[in-house]
Amino acid sequence: MQNSQKITPCLWFNFNAEEAVNYYLSIFNNSKILEVSHYGDAIPEHKGKLLTLLFEIEGQQFQALNGGPQFPFTEAISLSVDCETQEEVDTLWSQLSAGGSESQCGWLKDKFGLSWQIVPRSLTEMLKDKDADKATRVMQALFAMSKIDVARLQQAYSQQ
Repeated sequence: MQNSQKITPCLWFNFNAEEAVNYYLSIFNNSKILEVSHYGDAIPEHKGKLLTLLFEIEGQQFQALNGGPQFPFTEAISLSVDCETQEEVDTLWSQLSAGGSESQCGWLKDKFGLSWQIVPRSLTEMLKDKDADKATRVMQALFAMSKIDVARLQQAYSQQ
Protein backbone atom coordinates (compact mmCIF):
# COMPACT_ATOMS: atom_id res chain seq x y z
CA MET A 1 0.00 0.00 0.00
CA GLN A 2 1.26 3.47 -0.80
CA ASN A 3 0.69 6.58 1.27
CA SER A 4 -2.02 8.57 -0.51
CA GLN A 5 -1.28 11.89 1.25
CA LYS A 6 1.28 14.41 0.07
CA ILE A 7 2.14 15.33 3.69
CA THR A 8 1.92 12.81 6.53
CA PRO A 9 2.64 13.69 10.17
CA CYS A 10 5.36 11.47 11.61
CA LEU A 11 5.08 10.71 15.34
CA TRP A 12 8.35 9.73 17.03
CA PHE A 13 7.90 7.18 19.81
CA ASN A 14 10.32 5.80 22.37
CA PHE A 15 10.17 2.24 21.01
CA ASN A 16 6.47 1.90 21.89
CA ALA A 17 4.96 2.93 18.54
CA GLU A 18 3.07 -0.33 18.09
CA GLU A 19 1.50 -0.05 21.55
CA ALA A 20 0.57 3.59 20.88
CA VAL A 21 -0.93 2.91 17.46
CA ASN A 22 -2.97 -0.02 18.76
CA TYR A 23 -4.18 2.23 21.58
CA TYR A 24 -5.31 4.94 19.14
CA LEU A 25 -6.96 2.35 16.90
CA SER A 26 -8.94 1.06 19.90
CA ILE A 27 -10.29 4.58 20.55
CA PHE A 28 -11.24 5.68 17.05
CA ASN A 29 -13.65 3.43 15.15
CA ASN A 30 -12.61 4.51 11.67
CA SER A 31 -8.95 3.53 11.92
CA LYS A 32 -6.49 0.96 10.60
CA ILE A 33 -2.85 0.05 10.10
CA LEU A 34 -1.83 0.45 6.46
CA GLU A 35 1.86 -0.56 6.40
CA VAL A 36 4.55 -1.85 8.72
CA SER A 37 8.34 -1.79 8.30
CA HIS A 38 11.17 -3.23 10.39
CA TYR A 39 14.76 -2.31 11.11
CA GLY A 40 17.23 -4.07 8.85
CA ASP A 41 20.98 -4.65 8.77
CA ALA A 42 21.88 -0.94 8.99
CA ILE A 43 21.23 -0.91 12.74
CA PRO A 44 22.09 -4.44 13.91
CA GLU A 45 20.99 -3.93 17.53
CA HIS A 46 17.43 -3.28 16.32
CA LYS A 47 17.38 -5.67 13.35
CA GLY A 48 13.92 -7.20 12.95
CA LYS A 49 12.26 -4.80 15.41
CA LEU A 50 9.40 -2.60 14.30
CA LEU A 51 10.64 0.63 12.64
CA THR A 52 7.48 2.34 11.32
CA LEU A 53 3.75 1.94 11.07
CA LEU A 54 1.65 3.85 8.58
CA PHE A 55 -1.82 4.13 10.04
CA GLU A 56 -5.05 6.00 9.47
CA ILE A 57 -7.52 7.59 11.87
CA GLU A 58 -10.75 9.08 10.48
CA GLY A 59 -9.21 9.39 7.01
CA GLN A 60 -5.99 11.09 8.25
CA GLN A 61 -2.79 9.12 7.75
CA PHE A 62 0.07 9.20 10.25
CA GLN A 63 3.44 7.52 10.43
CA ALA A 64 4.60 6.17 13.79
CA LEU A 65 8.37 5.80 14.15
CA ASN A 66 10.13 3.72 16.80
CA GLY A 67 13.01 6.15 17.16
CA GLY A 68 13.99 6.02 20.83
CA PRO A 69 14.07 8.51 23.69
CA GLN A 70 15.92 11.36 21.95
CA PHE A 71 12.88 13.42 20.93
CA PRO A 72 9.89 13.38 23.28
CA PHE A 73 6.60 15.03 22.33
CA THR A 74 5.87 18.62 23.36
CA GLU A 75 2.74 20.77 23.20
CA ALA A 76 4.26 22.53 20.19
CA ILE A 77 2.44 19.90 18.12
CA SER A 78 -0.98 18.55 18.98
CA LEU A 79 -3.73 16.58 17.28
CA SER A 80 -7.00 18.50 17.28
CA VAL A 81 -10.18 16.42 17.19
CA ASP A 82 -13.40 18.01 15.92
CA CYS A 83 -16.25 16.62 18.05
CA GLU A 84 -19.93 16.81 17.14
CA THR A 85 -21.41 16.26 20.62
CA GLN A 86 -20.65 16.57 24.32
CA GLU A 87 -20.83 12.78 24.49
CA GLU A 88 -18.01 12.51 21.94
CA VAL A 89 -15.97 15.08 23.88
CA ASP A 90 -16.53 13.15 27.12
CA THR A 91 -15.65 9.77 25.61
CA LEU A 92 -12.48 10.91 23.84
CA TRP A 93 -11.38 12.96 26.85
CA SER A 94 -11.78 9.99 29.16
CA GLN A 95 -10.00 7.55 26.85
CA LEU A 96 -7.13 9.76 25.71
CA SER A 97 -6.36 11.30 29.11
CA ALA A 98 -6.27 7.88 30.86
CA GLY A 99 -2.72 7.48 32.12
CA GLY A 100 -1.82 10.91 30.78
CA SER A 101 -2.56 14.41 32.04
CA GLU A 102 -5.25 17.03 31.61
CA SER A 103 -4.57 20.67 30.80
CA GLN A 104 -6.88 23.60 30.13
CA CYS A 105 -9.09 24.63 27.22
CA GLY A 106 -9.63 21.08 25.95
CA TRP A 107 -5.95 20.09 25.86
CA LEU A 108 -4.57 16.84 27.26
CA LYS A 109 -1.55 14.59 26.96
CA ASP A 110 -2.09 10.89 26.45
CA LYS A 111 -0.06 8.21 28.21
CA PHE A 112 2.56 8.39 25.44
CA GLY A 113 3.02 12.15 25.89
CA LEU A 114 1.23 13.14 22.67
CA SER A 115 -0.88 16.32 23.02
CA TRP A 116 -4.49 16.35 21.89
CA GLN A 117 -7.14 19.06 21.65
CA ILE A 118 -10.66 17.72 22.12
CA VAL A 119 -12.81 20.47 20.62
CA PRO A 120 -16.58 20.56 20.20
CA ARG A 121 -17.57 21.99 16.83
CA SER A 122 -20.00 24.35 18.59
CA LEU A 123 -17.06 26.10 20.32
CA THR A 124 -15.57 27.07 16.98
CA GLU A 125 -18.94 28.32 15.78
CA MET A 126 -19.48 30.43 18.93
CA LEU A 127 -15.98 31.94 18.74
CA LYS A 128 -16.60 33.01 15.13
CA ASP A 129 -19.77 34.93 16.07
CA LYS A 130 -19.76 38.52 14.78
CA ASP A 131 -20.94 39.66 18.22
CA ALA A 132 -17.60 40.24 19.95
CA ASP A 133 -19.21 40.23 23.41
CA LYS A 134 -20.58 36.72 22.88
CA ALA A 135 -17.23 35.43 21.64
CA THR A 136 -15.43 37.08 24.57
CA ARG A 137 -17.79 35.50 27.13
CA VAL A 138 -17.27 32.09 25.52
CA MET A 139 -13.49 32.51 25.55
CA GLN A 140 -13.55 33.54 29.22
CA ALA A 141 -15.66 30.48 30.08
CA LEU A 142 -13.28 28.28 28.07
CA PHE A 143 -10.25 29.51 30.06
CA ALA A 144 -11.85 28.15 33.24
CA MET A 145 -12.21 24.62 31.83
CA SER A 146 -10.04 21.56 31.37
CA LYS A 147 -12.45 19.28 29.51
CA ILE A 148 -14.80 21.46 27.51
CA ASP A 149 -18.39 21.63 28.72
CA VAL A 150 -20.64 22.67 25.83
CA ALA A 151 -23.58 23.58 28.12
CA ARG A 152 -21.40 26.01 30.08
CA LEU A 153 -20.11 27.53 26.85
CA GLN A 154 -23.65 27.87 25.53
CA GLN A 155 -24.71 29.54 28.79
CA ALA A 156 -21.88 32.08 28.49
CA TYR A 157 -22.74 32.63 24.83
CA SER A 158 -26.44 33.27 25.54
CA GLN A 159 -25.98 35.72 28.45
CA GLN A 160 -27.31 39.23 27.95
